[in-house]
Amino acid sequence: MQSYGNPNPTYGWWVGNSVVTNKSSRFIGSHVAHTGLIAFNAGAITLFELARFDPSLPMGHQGLIFLPHLASLGIGFDEAGVWTGASVTFVAVFHLICSMVYASAGLLHSLIFSEDTQNSSGLFGPDRPEHRQAARYKLEWDNPNNQTFILGHHLLFFGIANIWFVEWARVHGIYDPAIEAVRQVNYNVDLTQIWNHQFDFLSIDSLEDVMGGHVFLAFFQLGGGAFHIATKQIGEYTEFKGSNVLSAEAVLSWSLAGIGWMAIVAAFWCATNTTVYPEAWYGETLTLKFGISPYWIDTVPSIDGAPLGHTSRAWLTNVHYYLGFFFIQGHLWHAVRALGFDFKRIPQAIQNADSSSVTLNG
Repeated sequence: MQSYGNPNPTYGWWVGNSVVTNKSSRFIGSHVAHTGLIAFNAGAITLFELARFDPSLPMGHQGLIFLPHLASLGIGFDEAGVWTGASVTFVAVFHLICSMVYASAGLLHSLIFSEDTQNSSGLFGPDRPEHRQAARYKLEWDNPNNQTFILGHHLLFFGIANIWFVEWARVHGIYDPAIEAVRQVNYNVDLTQIWNHQFDFLSIDSLEDVMGGHVFLAFFQLGGGAFHIATKQIGEYTEFKGSNVLSAEAVLSWSLAGIGWMAIVAAFWCATNTTVYPEAWYGETLTLKFGISPYWIDTVPSIDGAPLGHTSRAWLTNVHYYLGFFFIQGHLWHAVRALGFDFKRIPQAIQNADSSSVTLNG
């Protein structure tokens, strides 16, 4: 993290990233443990929603989040194509089991394994192949070759996830609101359509185009991953490519920018698109309002005169938007710090304002 030239900086308890900055194994442990928390939340809340779900009411008006996502993926339907919640319990319990595995791995990396993967001795000794592999993932924040190698593996996993989603839709099928049933969807890789949808993706109404976009992403992510793993970037490392700019603070800022932008895009998409977010599971589309900040409200506040709670679409959209907004602020904060700006100078400058003087040479 940014130390402003201090070789022995101290950080407050709230600066959790500083604890793992130069300890790659601990850094991995925190990531794995975080994944475990996400998996546990997914499994536990899915069971909670399933227990309180009322099939006599529209799913989108029951304040549910996980069940609508599963229904959109075609999970929870019987052979007749009617949503019954079948297999949902299995998915939830599977996530709970995975969360325990992730938690165990997080504890191993945090308490037992070496703090730095470069010093890893493997399971059976320092000369084992797994030791040599682990050492390659040592974090060197100011080393572009090291960072591009790790980035490549992240891109590979993203590409594999896209392929999994496309194959799930092709083999198992996902819910199509146009026919109100689960159907198998083959991808449509039309480069013209993919290019045009850069500007009108909020109005996409074809699941084939949605899958085609994911195939396109998978191709570039797998290709980019292979490129970053196999070789450093073409040419010399300029400041644009990371020279003299790379640091833990900079990488954190870029990560926050990426997740913040995705959250804001997801908010706008969820608010208006009924192909990817069907009305049957998320409720009706939303209306954008402006107050102190933008927010979305339901367009159907009641049914037959009976007031309704917020739809799943309203919860999902507003939470994504505000989280994305604060992620972007975090990106700006850490990016400016990575460039060397010391925010401690601001209160110092204010305190010194009264005693400051300006001499004019007449």
